[in-house]
Amino acid sequence: MLVTLQEVLQDARQKQYAVPAFDCIGDIMVRTILDTAEKEQSPVILMCLEHNLREPKGFAFLAEYIKTVASQYSIPVVLHLDHAMDFPLVKEAIEHGFTSVMIDGSSLPFEENIKLTKEVADYAHPYKISVEAELGHVGGNELGGNYGTDSLLTEPEQVAEFIERTNCDALAVSIGTAHGVYHAEPNLNIERTKEINRVSKAPLVLHGGSGTPEHQIKEVIANGITKVNLYADCRIAMANGLKEAAKSLKRIDPLPEDMLSPIKHSLAEVVAQKIHLLGSNNRA
Repeated sequence: MLVTLQEVLQDARQKQYAVPAFDCIGDIMVRTILDTAEKEQSPVILMCLEHNLREPKGFAFLAEYIKTVASQYSIPVVLHLDHAMDFPLVKEAIEHGFTSVMIDGSSLPFEENIKLTKEVADYAHPYKISVEAELGHVGGNELGGNYGTDSLLTEPEQVAEFIERTNCDALAVSIGTAHGVYHAEPNLNIERTKEINRVSKAPLVLHGGSGTPEHQIKEVIANGITKVNLYADCRIAMANGLKEAAKSLKRIDPLPEDMLSPIKHSLAEVVAQKIHLLGSNNRA
């Protein structure tokens, strides 16, 4: 069933777990993630990126498809627009039934980020759509779009003012992660996370959750993180499944289900592992 981001994150904050958020590009990912989440009885957030939505019929094959299949599942499912950089894309996403949008003004100066985020919140809230914003900047450039490369940590003294002036429903913070695959182990700033959580009225979001050591993930969840974005680990799992499929297929005309089965199996294992790591199993 489709729900808003605010609905799942409020419960997660109260009970100190995090909801997994997976970027998706099509049927294999959507179906495998939803099937696994329902098996684990976990709420789940399915996210779409602009460059995938901008492909021919992208909104139909992603947003409209997810809306349709979500009704077949008993678990809470959030349809979330990830990393929108401008207002027109947000409007288009809302027209296509997204229940949550992220407006990413993190590369803008503080006042401009506030202005853009407030504009989106003022527009989205009458439709009962949740709004995620970002303060500080999570770097990396492996989402497939232009999201910047240099990280800038969130300043705790700006958090309360930002949330008050924008009325955002969730806040993505920069505490030491990056998008994409790490080339060295990250070291999350736990003390800064605690400081931010103490002053934040909004649930906190961690971008760049893939590849982050499990003990650090658990520690930031204990200190306010309620949503963890995951993409690179899913891509790696699917690539591993593809390699297994290539090795095992003997026919020159294999059945599609035989080709895709190892990919789905590898992805499902990672999704289940992340659900248990975040503590969202049996929370639906």
